[in-house]
Amino acid sequence: MRKLIVLAFVGLVAQLIDGSLGMAYGVTSSTLLLAAGVAPAAASAAVHFSEIGTSLVSGFSHHKLGNVDWRTVTILAVPGFVGAFAGATFLASLPGDEAKPWVAGILLGLGIYVIYRFLRLGGRRPQFKAHPSPYFLAPMGVVGGALDSIGGGGWGPVGTTTLLSSGRLEPRKVVGSIDTSEFVVAVGGSLGFLFALGSQGIEWGYAAALLVGGVVAAPVAAWLVKHLAARVLGVAAGGLIILTNSKTILEALGATGATVGLVAAVLAVLWITGIVWAVAQERRSREVAELEKELASV
Repeated sequence: MRKLIVLAFVGLVAQLIDGSLGMAYGVTSSTLLLAAGVAPAAASAAVHFSEIGTSLVSGFSHHKLGNVDWRTVTILAVPGFVGAFAGATFLASLPGDEAKPWVAGILLGLGIYVIYRFLRLGGRRPQFKAHPSPYFLAPMGVVGGALDSIGGGGWGPVGTTTLLSSGRLEPRKVVGSIDTSEFVVAVGGSLGFLFALGSQGIEWGYAAALLVGGVVAAPVAAWLVKHLAARVLGVAAGGLIILTNSKTILEALGATGATVGLVAAVLAVLWITGIVWAVAQERRSREVAELEKELASV
């Protein structure tokens, strides 16, 4: 019973992060289940079944607050479903652990670009281009869905990172659209695990505990996205991408726990500094906008 309560709390925290920054629910939850001795496929299956409920509530909350670009969601949904189903079905035979460092390296580079893009604005407001094309979204959906099932989390890191770095959607709509489309991805992954493992191979109690915590946090996270400035949200998401994937790369290279901890601490300080800088720039740009408005009314 104590383990289920802890898992519910983890689901709450993971969904709060995921719903605010568009990633980390699967990664956080899967990490804990693996640490508890659950097999990788069973851990990913429990996470995906819980995500059916959490992503549904999260998507509805984002929709009510205007955080969803439905064109992006509809294009991503089918490729994401296909990728997730395939990834779940072949998880036992695919070398997911070997692929993780390479994927982490790509995501790390994109995370650095995301932060650069939003910090280099200075006092100017961020501008966003036209919507991403289906030729851009469809391959991203397949890859993100497959990695989500294989690694127990990947839809958010791949989708959020790629869309943020493209500069074609404002951050709150990137987060809202990725969280909403994740419902279809979770269904695809769950069906794949049912097909591959059968109902006896899935930890239903773990899935239910994660679901309860995630459902409680989903509306709160959607509200945070609605009220956070694009510049601040972009830097926060980029920092999370860098911190998470740096840890993955260092561990794959055989770094000691102390080294990983030291690097994580340094990156965390830089991340916080970047967020503080982004907040200051946002205030400055708003002051300039107010001043221009006052001068125009004179």
